[in-house]
Amino acid sequence: MVTFLFTLLILIPIAIAIDISEKIDNFLEHADLSFYQIVDEYYKNFIIYYANTFMPLALFIAVILFTSKLSNNTEIIAITNAKVSFTRFLYPYFIGATLITIISLAMNHFVVPSSSKERKKFEREYINSARQKNELKSVKEFSLQLTDSTYIFIRSFNTERNSGYDFTSEVYDGIKLKSKLVANRISYNKKDSTFKLSNWKLRKIYADRDSIFSGSKVDTVFNFTPKDLIYKSALAQEMPSGELQEFINISKKRGVKNLNAYLVEFHKRTSLPVASYILTIIAVALAFRKRRGGTGVNLAIGIGVMFLYVFLMKIAEVLGAVAGVNSLLYVWIPNIVFGCLAIYLYLNARK
Repeated sequence: MVTFLFTLLILIPIAIAIDISEKIDNFLEHADLSFYQIVDEYYKNFIIYYANTFMPLALFIAVILFTSKLSNNTEIIAITNAKVSFTRFLYPYFIGATLITIISLAMNHFVVPSSSKERKKFEREYINSARQKNELKSVKEFSLQLTDSTYIFIRSFNTERNSGYDFTSEVYDGIKLKSKLVANRISYNKKDSTFKLSNWKLRKIYADRDSIFSGSKVDTVFNFTPKDLIYKSALAQEMPSGELQEFINISKKRGVKNLNAYLVEFHKRTSLPVASYILTIIAVALAFRKRRGGTGVNLAIGIGVMFLYVFLMKIAEVLGAVAGVNSLLYVWIPNIVFGCLAIYLYLNARK
C-alpha cells in the first residue's frame, strides 16, 4: 500500500505539470483569475479526477515493484520452499486490490461526478473556446418525446437565456393527431418551472370539426426543462450514478435515439475499478520470478502491458459510444481480454 501511494504521488504531479503547460496561456488571459481560485476550483478537482483514474494503474506498477523486490531478495524462493501455494501467495495482494477497488468504486459513483461538475464549470468559463461554450448554450432543430403520446419540436433554444423560437407540441392518439400547439417564442421561468408562450395557436382536432384558439401570451407547464435539451457526453461526467441512471431511463422513454455515450460513462465507473483484480494477477505473475535484469525488465514489461490496456480501453470507449452497439460489452472488452491473459499467466505461474 505504501508503494501504491508512492506511485500515485509520482503520477499526479506529472499530470499536473503537463496540464499546466497546456493551459498556462488560458490562465494568463484572465487578469481577474487568482492563483487560489485556480488551485481551489480547478486543480483540487483535477487531482481528485486523475487520482481516481490512475488508481488501478498505480496499483499495477506498485505490485510489480513490490513483487520484484521480493523476488530479487530471494524471499519468494523461501516462500515457495515452505510449500506455500501461488494461490495462497496472492491473498495479501487481493486484500490490497479489494481496498483499492472499494475506494475507487465509491469515488467513481459519488465523489468524482460532483468534483467534475465544479472542474467543468471552471473550464467552460476560463478555458474553453467560444465555439465549445456555444455548444452548451444552444440547440437547434431539436425534437423530444415527453410521453407516449406527446412530442415537442424546437427550432432553436438558448439554455443561457432560457428562451427559444418556433416551438411545436403535438398530442397523438396512436397515429392520429389530436391537438397541435405552436408558438413563435418560448421562454422558461426557473422560479416556478413554467413556460411562457408568445404568439401561440392551439388546434384541437375532433371527428367532425377542428377548434382553433390563439393569443399573444400564455403560461403553461411541460414535462421537461432546458437542461433536458442538451445531450453532450461531457455532461455525463458531472452526474452522480443515481442521477445518471435516472437521466438515461427518462431519455429512453422520451425517444432519444443514441444514449451510448452516457451508458459508456455509467458502465466505465464499475469496469475500471474491477480491473484492479485483473491487473494485480498479471503484475504478480510477471514479477514473481527472478529475472536477469531485475526490476527494470519487469517494470518495462509492466508499463508496456499497462499502456496496451489504456489504449484498448480508449478504443472500446469510442466504439461503445457509436449508435446501435452494445455499450456494456464494449466497455468490458478490455477487462475480458486482459482477464483471459490474467487466467493464462495465473495457471502458468501455478506450475
